[in-house]
Amino acid sequence: MKVNANTMRPGHVLEHNGKLWVITKTAIVQPGKGGAFIQLEMKDVRTGNKSTERFRTQETVERARLDEHEMTFLFAEGDSFTFMDKETFEQVAIPRDIIGDPAVFLQDGMEVTVQSHEGSPLGVEIPGKVTLLITESDPVVKGQTASSSYKPAKLENGVSILVPPHIEAGTRVVVDTASGEYVERAKD
Repeated sequence: MKVNANTMRPGHVLEHNGKLWVITKTAIVQPGKGGAFIQLEMKDVRTGNKSTERFRTQETVERARLDEHEMTFLFAEGDSFTFMDKETFEQVAIPRDIIGDPAVFLQDGMEVTVQSHEGSPLGVEIPGKVTLLITESDPVVKGQTASSSYKPAKLENGVSILVPPHIEAGTRVVVDTASGEYVERAKD
C-alpha cells in the first residue's frame, strides 16, 4: 500500500529495496535551501541491520501489509515485554528494540496494536497519548514570566519532560508518546 513518506511513524513497517524495514525514528528536516524531507531510521526485520534513508515529504513509500492484533500489555521482564491477545488469550514476548522508544510509556493493562508478518511480531503501536503522574518538579523561578518558560519534571515512569510552571508534583498530565512532550494537564 503506497503512502506519503511524511506519514510514516516509529513502529510502521515498510518495504524498501526488496526488504522489510521497521521504522525506529523519524525526523522532518527543513534545510534553508530546497524542499523539506523526512529522514527515517530503519531496522531490517530479518537481519537487524540499521539504515537511514531520506525521502522528500511528497514522495510515496510502500507500507507493508501486516496482520494486526489487539493486545493487552501485561508486564516487562528485562528487555522483553509480554502482551496477551484479547481474542485467543495467547501470550507473546516482544523485545524492547522492536517496540522502540515508546516502550517507556507502556502501562499495565494498556491496549496496543501488535503488527506481525508471517507470524513474527514486527511492531507495536501504543496509544498516541498517555496520562501519567508527575513525581518531582523543580520549583518555579520568580521573575520567569516569558510565555515559553518551561521547567523540568519527572514522571512516574522515570522519564523527564518539560512542563509549564503551574504544574506541580502530584499533578496528572497527558504526554505525547511519539515525541515524549507535555500536551496538557489531565482532565480527571
